[in-house]
Amino acid sequence: MDANHFSPFELVCGSRTEDVDALIRAALAEDLGTGRTDFPGDHSALACFGPAERGRSVLRAKETGILAGVDLVPLVLQAVDAALVWKPNGTDGSPLEPGTVVGWAEGPLVSLLTAERTLLNFVQRLSGVASAARRWTQHVEGTGVTLLDTRKTTPGWRDLEKYAVRTGGAQNHRQGLYDLIMLKDNHIDFCGGIPQAVERVQAYLKKRGQSLRIEVEARTLADVELALNTPGIDILMLDNFTPEQCRVAVKLIDGRLQTEASGGITEQTLRAYAETGVDTISIGALTHSVKSLDLNFKAVCA
Repeated sequence: MDANHFSPFELVCGSRTEDVDALIRAALAEDLGTGRTDFPGDHSALACFGPAERGRSVLRAKETGILAGVDLVPLVLQAVDAALVWKPNGTDGSPLEPGTVVGWAEGPLVSLLTAERTLLNFVQRLSGVASAARRWTQHVEGTGVTLLDTRKTTPGWRDLEKYAVRTGGAQNHRQGLYDLIMLKDNHIDFCGGIPQAVERVQAYLKKRGQSLRIEVEARTLADVELALNTPGIDILMLDNFTPEQCRVAVKLIDGRLQTEASGGITEQTLRAYAETGVDTISIGALTHSVKSLDLNFKAVCA
C-alpha cells in the first residue's frame, strides 16, 4: 500500500476520523489544563502576545529519517484555532534530512505556540516509527522476508503507529486480539499441549461460526514436529530459535505452514534470520523502543 495516495484515516487499519480527533483533543487537554477549575490555556503565550499578533511557524527536520504523521498537523492546528492555515511541503514516506522543510503554518501567534508541542509529539513519534521500520527493512532487502510489527504499541496509538510502520516499509501483524488466534506458551501450557490447545480453538470457532487463522508458538524443534502433526494450524512461530534452528525448522516444515521467526532478534542478527528461509519476522522494537525523530516548529513574527 502506497502511503502517499490515501488519507491517514484510510491507512490506519479502519481507524475512524472521530477516534483520531478524540486523541488529538485529549493530547491538547492534558497540555492546556482543560477541565481544571482555574483558567486553562497556554499562559506563557497569552502573557507575551495579543490576539492581533500573527506569525508563521516552520516545521523542519533536524535529523535524517522518514516522515510520518504529517496529515495530523492540520487537524491539531484546527483543533487549536480554526484561523490557523497549514501549507504542506512534504508527504508521509518522504525522506528527511537535517533542514528539510516539512511545511509551515500561519495565523495567530498565540495559537501557533499553543499547538507546537502537541503537533510535534505526533509527528516526531510517528516519524521515529517510520524511520525505524525503514532501517530494519533495509537489512532484509533481497531475502524475500516480510518484516512485521507486533502489538507492543503505545496505548491509544496502535492504529497510528501501525500506519507509521507501513509508511516505513514494513507490514502489520495482527491488529489486536480479535483478528487472529495466536496460541503462545501460556495458552499451550495451560491447555496441556499444542494439540489440545488447537482442538479447543477449533471447537470454539465452530461454536461461534467464525473463521480465523491459527498461529502457534513453537519453542523447540520437537514443538515443530508436533505442530506439523496437528491439523488446523496456519502459521508456526519459531520463538527464540537461533538462525541455525530456524533453518532446520524451515526444512522440516517444507512449505506446509507459514513460518514466522520472533524473539531476541536484533538489527545485528536480523539478516542471518532472514536468510534462513522463514516467511516473516516479527519485531517488537519497531514500536516499543523507538526513538522519536527530531523536528522543530519555529515561529517567526509577521
